[in-house]
Amino acid sequence: MSPRKKVLITGGAGFVGSHLCDRLVEDGHEVLCVDNFFTGSRDNILELIDQPHFELLRHDVTFPLYVEVDEIYNLACPASPIHYQMDPVQTTKTSVHGAINMLGLAKRTKAKILQASTSEVYGDPEVHPQGEDYLGNVNTIGPRGCYDEGKRCAETLFFDYHRQYNVKIRVARIFNTYGPRMHPDDGRVVSNFIVQALKGEPITIYGDGSQTRSFCFVDDLVNGLVHLMEADNTITGPVNLGNPVEMTIRELAEQVIEMTGAKSELIEKPLPSDDPTQRCPDINRAKTQLGWVPSVALEDGLKRTIQYFKETL
Repeated sequence: MSPRKKVLITGGAGFVGSHLCDRLVEDGHEVLCVDNFFTGSRDNILELIDQPHFELLRHDVTFPLYVEVDEIYNLACPASPIHYQMDPVQTTKTSVHGAINMLGLAKRTKAKILQASTSEVYGDPEVHPQGEDYLGNVNTIGPRGCYDEGKRCAETLFFDYHRQYNVKIRVARIFNTYGPRMHPDDGRVVSNFIVQALKGEPITIYGDGSQTRSFCFVDDLVNGLVHLMEADNTITGPVNLGNPVEMTIRELAEQVIEMTGAKSELIEKPLPSDDPTQRCPDINRAKTQLGWVPSVALEDGLKRTIQYFKETL
């Protein structure tokens, strides 16, 4: 087993963050979970509360934090359009001020720090699939700009702290992720479709459903984040983490209906502003630099996610 490290996870009570907390506690590390519970939930980390090497701190990353740590995973930020558009100014502050505060902490403690960036930095892409060298096509003044530009600015800050102060950084660009502990009302397609199907409601697709996405199960993503953090210090990223198996939104809806046995109809609504028409990661960099590839097939991941929502609804 590797030596026990003190690891800080911001956004640790969220969907991805809580799974990362599970993994790092299981690996024998001391985990400090920091969350302001804007979208995170205590329910996600209930089983960890009594663990001797797990600690929970209610804190907003837009304010400085003074702790002693070896590694920082900066996951704090609402990640679904419904949540990040609820308070767009705070969303930008969380990405930008949060990055500054966590980078300042990493600089002082000489900790390694990983930024959970996003495929949204590519905007509505004109290149397919999206590789890390693609600079993106983002509407800076649209309703998604608070998230897209906040994450892009955070990446800039990470690389400037790396160049100017020699901070040991990692930047992961996360593509669509799904799995247990997704928020039932976060507006993401996997949770939307499963919840609507289980309730016997019509399934809402935006546009004609021909837009594409690729879906990565949360266990695969967490594995990729840990691989990136443990990689050689010459590997800063950005590195795409996602599943390159691409499908249309309509195909996903039909698969969820089949797997839940629902009788739901599909109803179409207008496409939201700046919604990407296609999204698929080029993961060659993750394969060659990290030896990482996703291993959970969509059907297996959906089974586990459907079961989770059956138990929680």
